Amino acid sequence: MRVVAAMSGGVDSAVAAARMLDAGHEVVGVHLALSRSAATLRESARGCCTIEDAGDARRVADRLGIAFYVWDMAERFQRDVMDDFVAEYQAGRTPNPCLRCNESIKFAALLDRAVALGFDAVATGHYAQIVERTDDAGAVHRELHRAVDPHKDQSYVLGVLDDEQLARAFFPLGDTAKPQIREEAAARGFSIAKKPDSYDICFIPDGDTRGWLTKQLGEQPGEIVDSASGEVVGVHQGAYGFTVGQRRGLGLDRSALDAEPRYVVGVDAPTNRVLIGTQDLLGVDVIAADHARWCGAAPSGEVRVGAQVRAHGEEVPAWARVDDTDPELVHVRLDERIRGVAPGQSVVLYEGTRVVGSATIASTARARTSAS
Repeated sequence: MRVVAAMSGGVDSAVAAARMLDAGHEVVGVHLALSRSAATLRESARGCCTIEDAGDARRVADRLGIAFYVWDMAERFQRDVMDDFVAEYQAGRTPNPCLRCNESIKFAALLDRAVALGFDAVATGHYAQIVERTDDAGAVHRELHRAVDPHKDQSYVLGVLDDEQLARAFFPLGDTAKPQIREEAAARGFSIAKKPDSYDICFIPDGDTRGWLTKQLGEQPGEIVDSASGEVVGVHQGAYGFTVGQRRGLGLDRSALDAEPRYVVGVDAPTNRVLIGTQDLLGVDVIAADHARWCGAAPSGEVRVGAQVRAHGEEVPAWARVDDTDPELVHVRLDERIRGVAPGQSVVLYEGTRVVGSATIASTARARTSAS
């Protein structure tokens, strides 16, 4: 196969490209330029896609003896990921930009361009596995599964991939733990074998999401309201800077409250109000979600699944049902209440280690009966 290896400049994508080459594929390395003004040097483990990262990727490609290109996707990334991120927070929701990047950039824009240029597939350094199954009619189907390393598993942020995208995707690292990947990189002579992993949001390298959003949207003063009493207990400089489950950074006058901690239980964007409450108000066990994406056929009827609402969150047993009138709507009923579930987050559904699909959380509630 002719394969585009997406090379970020990190150790994972480097080893993924090498493994594809070892497997006998014709491999070309591609680095995605996602920033309109990439920093010259990488200052920390936060962020990615700097000029230094592109240089690291090029050196790996040279060592592997493969062609290497930089594809400029900064405009698409700005529109589909960064602008979407700002709009979601401004609307009172909590988005996952990594999941949106996989959906819009790496497995839409990148894959589409690769196919248009005559390539068969894209390989990335994500920690996930693709398992091929043959049905009774002899047709081969590809399933997305969790990686063997639970600490690095990235199947959650890949839950947006559909059948056609999975058919053209390779994740060569899914069967290996991260320490062994670094050992392999060192054995291959890659200078980046000990390079720190990037983490958090790549376009907010200092990790200050609220500060970054304030620069985009400006200060928008509003009220912090106690959800039980309706009393105004504080002020904020922008409701977009808060998310459900948040406890720190509320700036409350504790003398006006009892000793029990307060958390954000809701963000009312139309009124620019942040609602706070006690810990017991955070637990929900009913989720309504839209923009469903299925890694295969959509489930029929009510099915037993595991539900995960954060990239590194726990999987919770649940029942899921696709809406009778709209296949992009899904209703999830959790076996137990979980906290800090915000509209805009993604709920990814699993059957064992297999990813069934994902959807964007629109609203949450509590079942009338007590949760266990």
